[in-house]
Amino acid sequence: MQVAIHLGVHCTDEDRLLKTLLKNKGALAREAISIPGPGRYRKTVIRAAQKLRGAEASPDTRDLLIDSIIDDDTTERVVMTCEHFLCVPGRIFENGLLYDKAGFKPKWLRNVFAGTDVEFFLSIRNPATFIPAAFHHKDQNVTDFELFMDGADLDQIRWSDVILSIQETNPNCPVTVWCNEDTPLIWPQVIQEVSGHDPFTKLNGDLNILSTIMTQEGLRRLQAYLHSHPPGNEIQRRRVLVAFLDKYAIEDAVEEELDVPGWTDDLVVQLTQNYEDDLDEIERMPGVNFIAP
Repeated sequence: MQVAIHLGVHCTDEDRLLKTLLKNKGALAREAISIPGPGRYRKTVIRAAQKLRGAEASPDTRDLLIDSIIDDDTTERVVMTCEHFLCVPGRIFENGLLYDKAGFKPKWLRNVFAGTDVEFFLSIRNPATFIPAAFHHKDQNVTDFELFMDGADLDQIRWSDVILSIQETNPNCPVTVWCNEDTPLIWPQVIQEVSGHDPFTKLNGDLNILSTIMTQEGLRRLQAYLHSHPPGNEIQRRRVLVAFLDKYAIEDAVEEELDVPGWTDDLVVQLTQNYEDDLDEIERMPGVNFIAP
């Protein structure tokens, strides 16, 4: 069995991936892909990982867990997603490092499903906007910004370090990464990579994410245009999306609120440049499937 684990991160997906996959649960089930509801696995898997603390689950324990998550004995792939798989938002910068627990939490999750083929999926975000958003996360209860950052050096924050930590402790597990900023353009590919469905299978909701950043008129016009002028390939499709976003994007929806102490324009520019350099590094990382627009 294949187990696809979407690790988040916080302040990127907001369960849009889960909602889209659940809308297509029937179509995916016909391809032996199971999309269980979050109530069937989130707390259960996290508790199992905490109990085992990195030890491999016995075949019986693993099978009992899988049976509690899925109903169909014909399932060949199961998809699970939870932004708290790595940690709760208040511990994102524990020990002054970005997702320090990435060095062992993914391995704990993998060993809960010992003997299966585990894949990890990760959406990342510009630290210039990610950090303020994470500090104001609805489940984040640390009110002091300095305590939240726990001494982290802003100039040294790199997502490539997080990804490398996952790879080093899970050498045989594929890792797929994409940028949250690119999600509206690459959404169908993200869905396909995570679910593993046949690329020729048409799923509903491949434009859903655009509804959060595009006017309803723009979305209707886009849908009508795509229906009357079907793109010949993914590159053409993305060009159409860019054109419609340029004209119909909701201004407030694409602006970021950067309300944290010490967040200056110069700092945002520096963090953004660091992020872009880091993306170049991630694209070159062996074993990383980077989804680019």
